[in-house]
Amino acid sequence: MRWTLKPKPDSQKIKTLQEALQVDTVVATLLLQRGIETYEAAKTFFRPSLDDLHDPFLMKDMDKAVARIEAAIAKGEQILVYGDYDVDGTTSVALMSSYLKTRTDLVATYIPDRYDEGYGVSFKGIDFAHDNDFSLIIALDCGVKAIDKVAYAKEKDIDFIICDHHRPGNELPKAVAILDPKRDDCQYPYKELCGCGVGFKLIQALASRQGQTVADLVPYLDLVATAIGADIVPITGENRVLAYFGLQVINSQPRPGIKAIIAEVKKDTLTITDVVFIVAPRINAAGRMKHGNHAVTLLTETDFNTAVNYAIEIDAFNTDRRETDKRITQEALEQIETNNEQEGFTTVVYHESWHKGVIGIVASRLTETYYRPTLVFTKSGDKLAASARSVSGFDVYNALEACSEFIEQFGGHKYAAGLTLKEENYPAFKQAFEDVVSQTIDKALLIPEIKIDLKINLHQVDDKLMRIIKQFAPFGPQNLAPVFMSEQLRDTGYGKCVGDGTHLRLMVGDNTKRLVGIGFGLGEKHPIIANGKPFKAAYAIDENHWNGQTSIQLKLKDIK
Repeated sequence: MRWTLKPKPDSQKIKTLQEALQVDTVVATLLLQRGIETYEAAKTFFRPSLDDLHDPFLMKDMDKAVARIEAAIAKGEQILVYGDYDVDGTTSVALMSSYLKTRTDLVATYIPDRYDEGYGVSFKGIDFAHDNDFSLIIALDCGVKAIDKVAYAKEKDIDFIICDHHRPGNELPKAVAILDPKRDDCQYPYKELCGCGVGFKLIQALASRQGQTVADLVPYLDLVATAIGADIVPITGENRVLAYFGLQVINSQPRPGIKAIIAEVKKDTLTITDVVFIVAPRINAAGRMKHGNHAVTLLTETDFNTAVNYAIEIDAFNTDRRETDKRITQEALEQIETNNEQEGFTTVVYHESWHKGVIGIVASRLTETYYRPTLVFTKSGDKLAASARSVSGFDVYNALEACSEFIEQFGGHKYAAGLTLKEENYPAFKQAFEDVVSQTIDKALLIPEIKIDLKINLHQVDDKLMRIIKQFAPFGPQNLAPVFMSEQLRDTGYGKCVGDGTHLRLMVGDNTKRLVGIGFGLGEKHPIIANGKPFKAAYAIDENHWNGQTSIQLKLKDIK
């Protein structure tokens, strides 16, 4: 691990913010590092408000989208709500369809089959719409690159409204409206919405024409918060507001489908991290192992007992998914070791029998192991399909773009993407990808990094700091839980390996204070702290709940 201490803000700015907020240096520094420099900005950060959400009509084409949907409702047209099979796509479809059903009965949903149709808008989906007399398709979390598909739909007299958040290509589809904050010609103030977030802006615009306010739409925010967490978008600005109120819904009055998923969880209050690791994998498992329709059915179900039955079924998919990804990860690791391929700048593996639904998870596991931009390929029809994952700081989307001569199609983000190519192009692509990454990556990025907000002494870790840090939540990209560093620490004699020796538990002390520290996966570092030797630690501040008591503990990231 390489430790990177974030630059300390200007001392005068720290002093000014301290005085304005009546907080200590630590809190003022943490806020300035997050771009919060004034009393007003801090108030917005600590007290998220629905009033901070932007006017949806600031988004390019929003007026066209609303006009077309209102015309469809008025004329009694059939509307097909179309979305991808991942969490962002299925929550988007559940959100849009459940809202539209409050306005018209002529609404149906469509999720493409991951194996038969692949990612995004499909010709098969358009044929389904045509065969069943749908004249309007609202595509969510996909579509901004579907130029040929939208043209095909137009030939069949089917209009498209696209709600996407992926980067557009050089040309846009000929849709009635394309809502995408990442369009170059879109002046929308916040660019980092997920697909479900863009869908929410559309229902916000539609509801405003009915005299409703955003407060009337709060019950939909459990879906939006789930998508924000699962899609790993920045939890800043508008996303922070949507996630904050969405978590309140999840913890107080979630829809029956989400309530059924979390019914077995023994936690009073779920955080965005809990949503990412408990709710999202189960929703995702439907599309990975069976069909995304199962997720939409669960998320739109209004009867809790029925939802429980669906949740049990989806939990079984998730169990299958875990077993499958564990097996394939092991096979991929063996392939890399056998071929002695762990020395390059990239990790690229392929087996024709690997389950397409889990290759993205396997790519993430391999990235954790070797810390390289990673691609996992499998056979998909007569082509090869891959999931790509990257390391922090490296844009894998740009790297794929540089290899596009060997690729049939690709799409995604800086850190995660998908692609297909012809089998005969695999060797040439694999070499090209290695060449591009080796020539463009900063070699330091190949060593995992811990970004440390601030160096502090243990005596500064107290209940007051813990209370304030909890108000920094919800945490996520660009607003991660603060990481601190302290030096000249010693174990006070109780340090030991726990959990089959893989984890480290110790009583950390300096000249001023002692606190329990727990380091998951740090068991092998026990010799560093043995016999009272001094060490430094990078850690987050956490709460430990035990026997009705709450105490502060250090969640160790690394020790040296």
